[in-house]
Amino acid sequence: MELRDIEIFLALAEELHFGRTAERLHVTPARVSQSVKKQERRIGAPLFERTTRTVRLTPLGEQLHRDLASGYRQIMEGIHSATAAAGGVCGTLSLGVMGSETLMIGHVLDPFRARHPAVEVRYREIQPTSPFDELRAGEVDAALVWLPVDEPDLTVGPVTHVSPVVLMVSTGHPLATRASVCLEDLGDCTVLASPSLPSGMEEAFHPRRTPSGRPIRRGPTASSWHEQMSLVAGGNTVCAVVAETAHFYPWPTIAYPPIRDAPHCHWALVWRTTGHTPLIRALARTAAEAMPQH
Repeated sequence: MELRDIEIFLALAEELHFGRTAERLHVTPARVSQSVKKQERRIGAPLFERTTRTVRLTPLGEQLHRDLASGYRQIMEGIHSATAAAGGVCGTLSLGVMGSETLMIGHVLDPFRARHPAVEVRYREIQPTSPFDELRAGEVDAALVWLPVDEPDLTVGPVTHVSPVVLMVSTGHPLATRASVCLEDLGDCTVLASPSLPSGMEEAFHPRRTPSGRPIRRGPTASSWHEQMSLVAGGNTVCAVVAETAHFYPWPTIAYPPIRDAPHCHWALVWRTTGHTPLIRALARTAAEAMPQH
């Protein structure tokens, strides 16, 4: 049984919920289900009893949980001890992420975990309205944010992925039924204001003027991502967002027409310049190797 499958089994045994287990491990519920089925096929008997409402361990699952939990702790303690003795990278890395963007960098995090099994990666949600607060407060070691970032106290690492841009609008908005929109259409809209963001980051999604020079009106502000969604869903305000938002947040009252001429959004790892630790260097090196070169 692979170590990742053991981690999934132990987490599901504690959470007894596929969705919460997926969120805890930053994988999809389908990945959790596939792992459990693979383990049950290998063992030859069910480990969980599943209904539409509940998940619980079978007697065999309870036995396996008891046996694996102590063994898993010993394995991780042994790896940590050996890595530390060899002078390798170990410890806890706290990563600030926005919503489900973690799922977009599996090509970075998976090889990072494989190369550095003594490192525990922890996640903390950061808000797109103030993406650097936790970083500057020392509550996260690095943050995954969109570019450009031009802050004298922060270092910008490798680009991790690139996202197309769509317009988040209420289903009652005139643009909601369009197959696509263009930046010029923003001249007829009111976009969410982001006064706490550096101007370059704000204008990556909401330029001040349309291509023809018309001003783009700013509207209400929000302090969190879900406030942004609620403001869009409840009125005429619109907000440009990355395309994966439509997949992760399919609200029935929100539509996501693509902005066909918007520049793609580039995401990168950012950390405090004074906090360039071996953990950060290892993560940045993995990210640089994982991003396809064009």
